[in-house]
Amino acid sequence: MKRKIEHNYRAFLLRLWRDDTDMPWRASLENPHTGERQHFAKPEYLMAFLIQQMSDEPPQDGER
Repeated sequence: MKRKIEHNYRAFLLRLWRDDTDMPWRASLENPHTGERQHFAKPEYLMAFLIQQMSDEPPQDGER
């Protein structure tokens, strides 16, 4: 049963920041269960990661 819950639930802490008002926004997601953190230099990379997390396909190693 635990495996089904893991497959159907995701939680992340989202952090957004920029170093100055004329700099681009950056993001990180932290998994609160494992402490694993992933950084994204562009919004497109963040969105691609989230879309992949919602797909039925398991994540591939190194895919971000």
